[in-house]
Amino acid sequence: MGMLINGIWKHDFSFPTKDGAFARSISSFRDQIGPDSRFQAEHERYHLIVSYACPWAHRTLIMRQLKSLETIIPISVVCPDMLEHGWTWSQQHAGSQGCSLYQDDYLYQLYQRTDPKITTRVTVPILWDKKLQTIVNNESSDIIRIFNQAFNDLSGNYHDYYPEALQSDIDNWNNIIYPAVNNGVYRCGFATTQEAYDHAIDELYNCLNTLEAHFRTNTTLAQNQLTEADIRLLPTLLRFDDVYHTHFKCSRRRIGDYKNINRYLGEMLDTDAVKATTHRQQIKRHYYFSHRHINPYQIIAESPIPQALDQVTNEGTNQA
Repeated sequence: MGMLINGIWKHDFSFPTKDGAFARSISSFRDQIGPDSRFQAEHERYHLIVSYACPWAHRTLIMRQLKSLETIIPISVVCPDMLEHGWTWSQQHAGSQGCSLYQDDYLYQLYQRTDPKITTRVTVPILWDKKLQTIVNNESSDIIRIFNQAFNDLSGNYHDYYPEALQSDIDNWNNIIYPAVNNGVYRCGFATTQEAYDHAIDELYNCLNTLEAHFRTNTTLAQNQLTEADIRLLPTLLRFDDVYHTHFKCSRRRIGDYKNINRYLGEMLDTDAVKATTHRQQIKRHYYFSHRHINPYQIIAESPIPQALDQVTNEGTNQA
């Protein structure tokens, strides 16, 4: 953990908070790919940098596979251990590939290549332009929208996960789920006051109750179609019982305790793009090993059983 300040890496195990509540940093790069941009859709021009552990990166991997972009946009996978140098290119854990772009040791060096004087958190995912040697975008919600439409003519895959007829419904779910669930688990885990934690956990479980009621009569979030809203929700649900329930003190109930959400999660895991990109061992290793301010002895907790995720092995797959 840590950040770049005027281009210099500063080691810091803490996360930003305001009045004891976790405050997520704003993404630094928000460019688009398209005809009106300096970034044009081209085969193998772009490279996606991810962590298999990170839920924000996971959503881009799911969309990349759903949109048949595996041969158009290659990936590199960082090591799940995020310690004094942040994300690294170590290959000590299965699935971590090292940096195929440069002979770098640390992910922050890629940010320095883009701007030697940058001040920013060093996060994944990153969409990198090999032609201009710069970061295009490091905001996952932008990247999945880019993947959804920018490369259709190259991939021949025109399936739309943000269709115009459903955009209002999708946006509404995104606006509900992001603060309460996607970011809500971090607001629980990184809270530094009881008041901040109590507020976050109430919002989290109120939203899970809403989802449980919704999935009683629906198979997906928006009109029983797999959409961007599901792709944004699923990575959090997939990590909940293994990590967030224990490590982030989201301990009121497990996802496995919700009949309808758990059924939804199991059905989504039958989707190849979800199952093939879920790597449980890297997920558990990252959270329990990297967050020393929460887990100073780096003990990796056992997961509760049974749960829908048990059909995915701890080793995950290597098809992403």
